[in-house]
Amino acid sequence: MTLADRIQHLRKAKGISQEELADQIGVSRQAVSKWESGQSSPDLEKVILLSEFFDVATDYLLKGMELLPKENPKSKDKPNANLFSIVGTALNFMGLIVAAMVWHEEQVATATAIGLIFLVIGCMVYGIGMILSDDVTKPRAKQRFFFINIWTVTFIPLSVACNMLLGIGLIAPYPLMVNPPIGFAAFWVVYLATGIFVDWKIAKVQKRSSP
Repeated sequence: MTLADRIQHLRKAKGISQEELADQIGVSRQAVSKWESGQSSPDLEKVILLSEFFDVATDYLLKGMELLPKENPKSKDKPNANLFSIVGTALNFMGLIVAAMVWHEEQVATATAIGLIFLVIGCMVYGIGMILSDDVTKPRAKQRFFFINIWTVTFIPLSVACNMLLGIGLIAPYPLMVNPPIGFAAFWVVYLATGIFVDWKIAKVQKRSSP
């Protein structure tokens, strides 16, 4: 097994992507890709960082000497941040669906309150996950959560604001069609523009961090 093979093996064993490893070591994703394909090798400083990150000896990386991993009884594997991101997103979607169903049946402000409670819980789950989870998995989980939930978290607040500004007087969890329909159309323009703009910014940052 070569140095390239060992780096790839350790990365996959840890369950992280090349981009996540690159963020931890302070290099580009392209550099990690070249290390794993054997096109180039990390310098001594990066080898030391890799050995510390993977908790193996530098001799194992450089020479392939099979050494027992360092024991640290106090350290435990932290959960993957993506799990909290997924659960939080699911709760947010449930909030929208439940709120719409309750409003459709009863037309009461409680429907909107229920939806907002789900959104708060979903965001709290995500926030707690960012505190408790493995640092390596946080960047991608954060990007995914905001990329999707800009659409879920803003929907009910914008709907309530739209309905109130139009003078409908109903605190509904989604925009209500009224005459003239210009207000209804304006809601969708603002909602879509906000979501698309935020997603574009996230995609731009992600592209910049991985050449």
